[in-house]
Amino acid sequence: MSPPAEIALLDRLRARLRSAGIRTERGPDRAALLVFKQGASLPIWVFVGYGGGSFSWHSGRRCHPVTDVEGAAKALAAYLRGEESPIATR
Repeated sequence: MSPPAEIALLDRLRARLRSAGIRTERGPDRAALLVFKQGASLPIWVFVGYGGGSFSWHSGRRCHPVTDVEGAAKALAAYLRGEESPIATR
């Protein structure tokens, strides 16, 4: 039996972030992805939200379409660096 779509999407995003050297962990029940910013004490929680259509972080104020895992990884990396990405806003 394959994992629910949201978990599979988070796993794909996790693999992409890890290949970029960004530390990640699976959240509780694998329903979230914990992304660690170097030097920060708390991780950023990433979920699949908006009806399954977007990866969401920053309390849902930042998001990126799940159909673009590569772009979501880049948007998250930019967010970790403190840069704003116009596509990653809602």
